[in-house]
Amino acid sequence: MDPFDASGSVQNEEEPRCPWDRFSSWLECVCVVTFDLELGQAIELVYPQDVKLTEKEKTSICYLSFPDSYSGCLGDTQFSFRLRQSVGRRRSRFNDDVYNRDAPVTLLRETSHFFGFVYFRQVKDVSVKRGYFQKSLVLVSRLPYTHLFHSLLQIIAPEFFEKLEPCLEAVCNEINQWPLPVPGLTLNLPLMGVVLQVRIPSKTDKPGGSPVKAVNRENLLPAPTVLPTIYELDLFKCFQSVLIHLQMLWELMLLGEPVVVMAPSPTISSETVLALVSCISPLKFWCDFRPYFTIHDSEFREYTTRTQAPPNILLGVTNPFFIKTFQTWPHIFKLGETKMAGDLPKQVKVKKLSKLKTLDTKPGIYTAYKTFLHKDKILIKRLLKGFQRKRPSEVQSAILRRHLLELTQSFIIPLERYMASLMPLQRSVTPWKTPPQIQPFSQDEFMSTLDHTGPQLTSVLKGDWMGLYRKFFRSPNFDGWYRQRHREMTQKLESLHLEVICDADLLGWTKDKSEVEIVDLILKLREKLNKARRQQLQVKDRVLDKLDAFITSIISSLPADLQTILNIH
Repeated sequence: MDPFDASGSVQNEEEPRCPWDRFSSWLECVCVVTFDLELGQAIELVYPQDVKLTEKEKTSICYLSFPDSYSGCLGDTQFSFRLRQSVGRRRSRFNDDVYNRDAPVTLLRETSHFFGFVYFRQVKDVSVKRGYFQKSLVLVSRLPYTHLFHSLLQIIAPEFFEKLEPCLEAVCNEINQWPLPVPGLTLNLPLMGVVLQVRIPSKTDKPGGSPVKAVNRENLLPAPTVLPTIYELDLFKCFQSVLIHLQMLWELMLLGEPVVVMAPSPTISSETVLALVSCISPLKFWCDFRPYFTIHDSEFREYTTRTQAPPNILLGVTNPFFIKTFQTWPHIFKLGETKMAGDLPKQVKVKKLSKLKTLDTKPGIYTAYKTFLHKDKILIKRLLKGFQRKRPSEVQSAILRRHLLELTQSFIIPLERYMASLMPLQRSVTPWKTPPQIQPFSQDEFMSTLDHTGPQLTSVLKGDWMGLYRKFFRSPNFDGWYRQRHREMTQKLESLHLEVICDADLLGWTKDKSEVEIVDLILKLREKLNKARRQQLQVKDRVLDKLDAFITSIISSLPADLQTILNIH
C-alpha cells in the first residue's frame, strides 16, 4: 500500500492528541527577536502562543539570536545555536521514544537541549533611531536537522520580514499539517507554495549511503524540491583552511577534548562546530557543544572558571574577549575569512599556546597536542588538486565525509565486535529464569584482540592505535557509546526473553502450581509487558498480544475474589 496521500502525509499514523502535536514533532516553537532601544534584545513573539519558555530560556534565545557587535553582519545572516533547557521543564508533547528507537544515534531528538536556527536581518533604516532595522527569525527544535531548518528559513524569512505576524501564523498552521518525522520514510512537506521532499534517516541505513533521489508518487504541483540531506553540512567549505590538520581535528573530537573555535562570524562559528561534531559520525559526539556561545550565556561562568580543568565541551565564539578568557584551555582554533595562497586555500598553522595574544591573534590552531596517527597525505593532495581543478564543493565534501566515515569505522568496528562477544548466547535465554547478564567490558581483554582484529585490517593509517584507544577509554565519548550499546543489548535480551516466554507452555506450567505462584507469574508478566511497551521494545509480531491473552485467560481461571483484585491492578 502506498504510504502517502496527496498531501505527502503518512497514513495510519497515530492521530495527534493536542492541537499542535504535529507541529511539535518538528519544532518546539518559532521566535521573533528584535532590538529594543531600552531593553536591548527582546522576544517580540513566540508561536504557537501556548508554548511556555522559561525566563532563562527566553534570555538565552535573545542573546544567541543576534551576532555580537564584533561580527559586523550587514544584510541577511544564518547561523545555529544550542542551549540547555531549564531544569524541571515539562517533556515535549511528542513521543520521543518511538522516534529515538529508530533514528540514527547521531540524530536523536534532544531531551535536555534546544537547537536554534537563526535568520538575522540587519539593514539601514532611517525611520529607526539607531539607523538600522535588526530582527531575527528563530526556529527552535529538539531535532538536529540543520540543513532542513535553514532551508525552511530561506523560504519563510524573506516573506516574514514583509508581512510579519500573519505570515508566521500561516506557516505554523501549515507545518502542523505535516506528517510526523518517521525514520526511514520519504515525506513531502508543503510550505508557502513550495513542496520540500525529504527522507528521514533511519538507524538501519548503511552509513555513507547514496543521497536522496526524487520519489514523485503523485503528480504533485508544484513538483517537489528534493533536499538530498536534512542534516549534513558543506564539510569542505568548513574545513578548507585546516585540511592538513584533519587528523588532529578528528582525534580531538573522538577524545572529546575541550576545544574553542574563534571565528569572525556566528555563521562560520556554528558551521565549523557542527562540522567538527559530525566528523566522527556514525559515532555520536556525547560531549556538550555550543555552535555559537556568548558572554551573556548562563553557563559562561561555569565554562570559564580557572579553579578547575576546562570541561569536555566544544564552544564556538566570535567575541575577541574570549581569547583572554580561554587562555588556559588546551586547544583553541582561531579562524579568519578563508584566504588564498595562489590557487589554493591558505592552510592555517599549528602554534604554541604561549603565542596567543589578545585581540590581534592571528589565525591558527593553538595547541600542544600530538596526534596518535599519521595524517593521510594522499587525501590532502587529492582534495587540494580537486580545488585547483574547480571540482564542485559537494563532491569535495563527499570525498572528505567518506574518508572520515571510514576512519571512524576502522576505529569503532573492533569495539563493536568485542562488545558483541559479551552478549550471552541466545540458547542461554530460558522462560523460567531471569535473562542472563551481559559480561563486563574488560579494557585489557579488548586490547589483546587488536593484534588479530584491530583497525589495521581496514585502515592504511599508521601510528599508535593502542594509545588512541587507551585515551578514548577515558573520554565521555566512550562512556556514552558504551552506555548506549549496553542499553540496546539489554533491551535485546529483554525482547528475546519475552519471545521465549511466549513460545513456552505457560498454561501447562500453571496446572500444578499454587494460587500464590500463579499470581506471582501474572504480576511479573504484567511488569515485563508494561516495560516492553514503555521502552518500545522490538519483538516479533503478536508476542505482546499473545501474552496479554494468556494473562486474561489465567486470571479467568482463578477464584472470583482474586480476579477482582487482579483486574483492578
